[in-house]
Amino acid sequence: MFTGIVEETGILKNLKDSVITVQCKKVLEGTHPGDSIAINGCCQTVTSITPESFSADVSSETFKITNFNSLKPGDIVNLERALTPSTRMGGHIVQGHIDMTAKYLGDMKFEIPDSKYIVYKGSITVNGVSLTVSKLEKNTFTVAIIPHTLENTNLKYLKKGDLVNIETDILGRYVEKFLSTEHNNIDENFLAENGFM
Repeated sequence: MFTGIVEETGILKNLKDSVITVQCKKVLEGTHPGDSIAINGCCQTVTSITPESFSADVSSETFKITNFNSLKPGDIVNLERALTPSTRMGGHIVQGHIDMTAKYLGDMKFEIPDSKYIVYKGSITVNGVSLTVSKLEKNTFTVAIIPHTLENTNLKYLKKGDLVNIETDILGRYVEKFLSTEHNNIDENFLAENGFM
């Protein structure tokens, strides 16, 4: 689990044979094989560490859902270690499970295939960065971003047409499941018994 508060940016050294290697510094502190690090918001399990980098195995599902296919050596990626019990929750609850990619349109506006779980003024994770939705239209959303966040993440390098990883707020997915007709008992009788009719 993560907060979406990026700890540092790293440099992609290599991504081949389903292994990703990232050059970095801060997130290596106290990290061991088996620990989780979010790369552009995507939770990856560390398989090996050197004094200046770590590697992780990338699954076929990750390649299918994330922007990893468009990464190349030298690209800047956002990095965050998993939460510890004493970590301040500065962002929001982030699982590191990417829902989709979005296309950058400029001015912190993104085009998405489905805005179903995105809400105005709600939380969203873009390349692992916890942000607030400031505008929502049918298939686009815009995020509010402060200068500190822009300066300390790879969002400052975005160019029109770039793909970013999107994780929507998990609360929306749970609400939908609980409200689906298959799992709820809300009907006309329930509403009448509870004073809504």
